[in-house]
Amino acid sequence: MTWFRPAGSLREGDADVVVTPATAPWTYSGLRVWTLRPGTVITMTMTDDEGVLVPLSARDVDVTVDGAPFRLDGRIGVFDAVSDWLYIPLGSEVTIAGTGGEVALCTARATERYPVARIAAADVPVEVRGAGRATRQVTNIATPGSFTGADRINVCEVITPGGNWSSWPPHRHDGIGECTVSNEEIYYFRMGREDGPHGHETGQGLFHVYTVDGSVDETVTIHDGDVYLVPEGYHGPSVAPPEYPMYFLNVLAGPGEDRTMAFCDDPEHHWIRDAWQGQQPDPRLPWTTAAGRRREGTA
Repeated sequence: MTWFRPAGSLREGDADVVVTPATAPWTYSGLRVWTLRPGTVITMTMTDDEGVLVPLSARDVDVTVDGAPFRLDGRIGVFDAVSDWLYIPLGSEVTIAGTGGEVALCTARATERYPVARIAAADVPVEVRGAGRATRQVTNIATPGSFTGADRINVCEVITPGGNWSSWPPHRHDGIGECTVSNEEIYYFRMGREDGPHGHETGQGLFHVYTVDGSVDETVTIHDGDVYLVPEGYHGPSVAPPEYPMYFLNVLAGPGEDRTMAFCDDPEHHWIRDAWQGQQPDPRLPWTTAAGRRREGTA
């Protein structure tokens, strides 16, 4: 069994990636990625879902939600800057247009409608997590602590500098046994190359997933644009080779009444978190801010 979906395998119509509860082994989480083209307008009806629209490598994205216009400033790439984003309510009629670049619509099955909201890039919290070679950047787009105006959806971005590990120590949130937290999780990867602003066709990394019952235990080679669906099991590490920084967009949703990003560490590796106390964080992080790429040694 594998939940790995290589780049190109999830194409559907005009979309580069389509993950829905109908195509994935679960009930709540979804993702669509489009490459915008001049003169093309994407239309969506959010019949059962709420959404978070995130520019990946698109600038000046025009969106209407139930006829109300919004413009997202966006960015030229996921390794270049933190982006603004748009929360799209359950039941909305949506159009998306732009002249180029990629956008991601993260979705979750929802039952309660919240107001549409545009969040400026400067208001998106950026967190440096871990230490030493396990230091990574977590950009908290729509997490319970950063955005309360949603029903079920959780969205964050993670940047792992070349040579570092993230998703570490391995953890799960599958509702199995003593782990009562339940969230389905999508990993959408972009692999960079040195200082490039976005994904690169030669980029690669590694990702490990293993289930409690041992039915899945695999380490896959990740290339730019790959997707890994995690309905259950421990996941980690995500490994970025020295020359290829790793980005992934995480979409999480589950059956709980309260949104949560909680998880359960593999007990054999939980001690690693205490070991970070004696290590310094990687000085290359934070990698990005709302103002753009942060260079080592600059404020």
